[in-house]
Amino acid sequence: MLFKQQALLRQKLFVLGSLAIGSVLYLVARVGTLDRLQPICPVDSRLPTPEPEQIPLRTLQFKRGLLHEIRKGNATKEQIRLHNLVQQLPQAIIIGVRKGGTRALLEMLNLHPAVVKASQEIHFFDNDQNYARGIDWYRGKMPFSFPQQITIEKSPAYFITEEVPERIFKMNSSIKLLIIVREPTTRAVSDYTQVLEGKERKNKTYHKFEKLVIDTNTCEVNTKYKAVRTSIYTKHLERWLKYFPVEQFHIVDGDRLITDPLPELQLVERFLNLPSRISQYNLYFNATRGFYCLRFNIVFNKCLAGSKGRTHPEVDPSVVTKLQKFFHPFNQKFYQITGRTFNWP
Repeated sequence: MLFKQQALLRQKLFVLGSLAIGSVLYLVARVGTLDRLQPICPVDSRLPTPEPEQIPLRTLQFKRGLLHEIRKGNATKEQIRLHNLVQQLPQAIIIGVRKGGTRALLEMLNLHPAVVKASQEIHFFDNDQNYARGIDWYRGKMPFSFPQQITIEKSPAYFITEEVPERIFKMNSSIKLLIIVREPTTRAVSDYTQVLEGKERKNKTYHKFEKLVIDTNTCEVNTKYKAVRTSIYTKHLERWLKYFPVEQFHIVDGDRLITDPLPELQLVERFLNLPSRISQYNLYFNATRGFYCLRFNIVFNKCLAGSKGRTHPEVDPSVVTKLQKFFHPFNQKFYQITGRTFNWP
């Protein structure tokens, strides 16, 4: 009887011991697991999770390669689908002015990895036939881009065409609008020079600048001459301000873009809410051409077409003075409206 009691007691002790050992082993294992799950640093001392980059790395990697292949027509539909490429309506438009430097501005902004440009002037909003084709036709004229990129087009005729402000407003009332201007008399002469060159290529004669810009009956500035009307910036801007607040416009100094482009481009970057990416490395002065060219990387450089930087004809100084006096009050009003002052006569 005593032997049976002792055996039963040993059995109970064995069971209790096994349970105790099992509990200890479980706790050890559990603590080890918890230790592995604990953060290395206390929660309150952890570094904040970094925000994702505004421009994804893949955009920087593929922009110059894949998008270039698409423009050449070499990319497949599968490549377009895999890389989530889209044709976006422009989030910003260079609306003018003609001979102010619109092409230079567009090409320089394209140095930025978050910007994709329409290669050709679309003339959607100023051309009734194109506008009648609808917004999907317009979107189809836009380049492929990554969703995080900004698409920009430029058509200088937009600035002076009466129907355009309302048409753009109907598409996107919050769009950002870029206007690049030069000293008005210089711009008028440049405008004339371009037309003159076109006439000469066709072996056609053309009036001298002085004859076009001055009304021979009154000896006053001829405001019917388109080159003069285009340079009255404030008249056109006032029409745009019926639809858009002045905060949605950014005025670019076209004269400074020629002599010192980087500060102007940095101002545009800020206006478009883009991180600063364009640097002095991307711009180098070409002494032969007489203006700045673009450096995208170590192997790819680009200068504007030879038609840029034409030599202007000599203009009678008295006519230049008369034009400068004519434009002066309009310039002063332009400064007041835009909040930007230029050293124009």
